[in-house]
Amino acid sequence: MTDVQTPATHSAPGVLSRIFRTEQDGAPGDGHEQVVLCHDRSSGLKAIIAIHSTALGPALGGTRFFPYASEEAALEDALNLSRGMSYKNALAGLDLGGGKAVIIGDPNKDKNEAMLRAYGRFVESLRGRYITACDVGTYVQDMDVIARETGFVTGRSPEHGGAGDSSILTAFGVFQGMRATAQARWGQPTLRGRRVGVAGVGKVGHYLVGHLVADGATVVVTDPFETAVNRVRAAHPEVEVVADTAALLQAKLDVYAPCALGGALTDDVVAALGESGTSIVCGAANNQLAHAGVEKDLADRGILYAPDYLVNSGGVIQVADEIDGFNFERAKNKATRIFDTTLEIFTRAAADGVPPAVAADRLAEKRMREISALRTVLLPGARRA
Repeated sequence: MTDVQTPATHSAPGVLSRIFRTEQDGAPGDGHEQVVLCHDRSSGLKAIIAIHSTALGPALGGTRFFPYASEEAALEDALNLSRGMSYKNALAGLDLGGGKAVIIGDPNKDKNEAMLRAYGRFVESLRGRYITACDVGTYVQDMDVIARETGFVTGRSPEHGGAGDSSILTAFGVFQGMRATAQARWGQPTLRGRRVGVAGVGKVGHYLVGHLVADGATVVVTDPFETAVNRVRAAHPEVEVVADTAALLQAKLDVYAPCALGGALTDDVVAALGESGTSIVCGAANNQLAHAGVEKDLADRGILYAPDYLVNSGGVIQVADEIDGFNFERAKNKATRIFDTTLEIFTRAAADGVPPAVAADRLAEKRMREISALRTVLLPGARRA
């Protein structure tokens, strides 16, 4: 049952229909199990926790702190991101469902201890149905503060027994996915001699650039924040910097890696990539496809797209490993398997005559459907749901 806690008057038109949408054609629907609106007046907290599915286990997904233009936009983002986490966790082979949270506000101005602790109490109120972690606008230090109110938090600092910065293995996993995509397109699992454009060099993009440079790629980057660009320049002075994404799209790339916010692959962007001769799209951003049908447009233009939630799952693999006591090498070994899974998706897509994004969805949905069916097997002492 979906639980929309007060105030419910901020739902955008059509959002409630998305929350309650049911299964169609044998595949999991877009409907969410639970959506919680969190408001703490004393700290100013306004947050949304969206649990899409617990078919595979507790819902794991990060907390995004972002200055949304409206509460409706924040809710829409929470719904999209939490659904993506269900598919990401399923395809990564984790026994975890999908959830996501957003805090409305500017993290550089509004974030404070009281707000984070108030948010932690809302997470605690869900009693383990949702486990949080870092995302855009939140960091390991924030998770340490949240953990003062709840145990259902990962991505904590090493000083507190946590895994630390999850962007390290996120970037590593994207690189493995990119190597696999290069294997599928050019016959060799390397980016050596290829021209790769990275849009967004903050948390994940910065580490991804390091992997690409070490592999022998020519790297072109852009980012609206000068500090991020300067950090890349200091570490890798050979990297080329362009003014904006529009310039990057015209840079005659072999590979385009969107590593910022979602919705990056619009009709116009895909058209520009096709005109410039880009062969591969593989990046770290979540929900890259701006709308349904973009995946087919990419395929029709001969651009091989590595599904975002497949290749960027290294971070969630890292924080999931923390739940049972973090071991970096164990988590890295799991993230290495993204290479094999990416190749499997391309093989399935070719066999079924569908874009890779469709093949990835089908494989994730198959696992969710099959594992959730195990609930029909009643264990001793358990109550049937």
